[in-house]
Amino acid sequence: MLFIRRLQSQKTPKKLIYADVFAPIAVGIVVLLLWDILVRVMHLPPYILPGPILVFQTLITDWNELFPSLLITLQITIFAFVAAAISGLLIAILFAQSKWIERSLFPYAVILQTTPIVAIAPLIILWLKNNTFAALVVCAWIVAFFPIVSNTTLGLNSVDRNLLNLFQLYKASRWQTLLYLRLPSAMPYFLGGLKISGGLALIGAVVAEFVAGTGGAKSGIAYRILISSYNLQIPRMFAALFLTTGLGVLIFVVLNLLSDFILSKWHESAVKEEN
Repeated sequence: MLFIRRLQSQKTPKKLIYADVFAPIAVGIVVLLLWDILVRVMHLPPYILPGPILVFQTLITDWNELFPSLLITLQITIFAFVAAAISGLLIAILFAQSKWIERSLFPYAVILQTTPIVAIAPLIILWLKNNTFAALVVCAWIVAFFPIVSNTTLGLNSVDRNLLNLFQLYKASRWQTLLYLRLPSAMPYFLGGLKISGGLALIGAVVAEFVAGTGGAKSGIAYRILISSYNLQIPRMFAALFLTTGLGVLIFVVLNLLSDFILSKWHESAVKEEN
């Protein structure tokens, strides 16, 4: 029986790798094949829907222009994401200190989240007209901020009441309760908020670049998408969209690996089954 259990535990990671890696790749290949067949059968011109082979060729040809723009968008995304993670965590900790503070300030976080970024982005760019990069970071931060605040606040308020009573029984200070009980309990929620916020930071950066319309050598990937659509360079637009989508997937994968690494030793959501 012990040998069988060890054998099953050795097979489990292989099954997980197959499910996590090969299954999505297989689905992607099928989608690309169907896309290529659709374009060929319906004889669609490239300015309506280019085929995947043409998009891949354009990606290789225009790599020297598209990739630097993608790196600029990545910089904006990273700055906004880090700012959202730090500020969201600190504000959630502030909310957890008092229900009155949470009830007084949380509605304004909701208002900030529900305000269309397209509507306020021109104002932010106008206010920070001497620093366009900072304006784009602020716009992306607004989009990425709320999930971290909301999830982390929920995690801090979802502490086991029995453990909380135990800490109070041993006269633990507010700081000790926060450090040794509330924050560890809220960690899965915080990491879940990070996975949502990472993609939203990229979306906020792209939308802000659309609104700003900044060109030149320091333009982001959104500018390349705009110019390509204006000039009916649809294969190039699809290539830029492909890079943006790939960056979003990469951000999610990295954050998912970070979450699994932190939670794998103790939390049920990341502990691997042995049978």
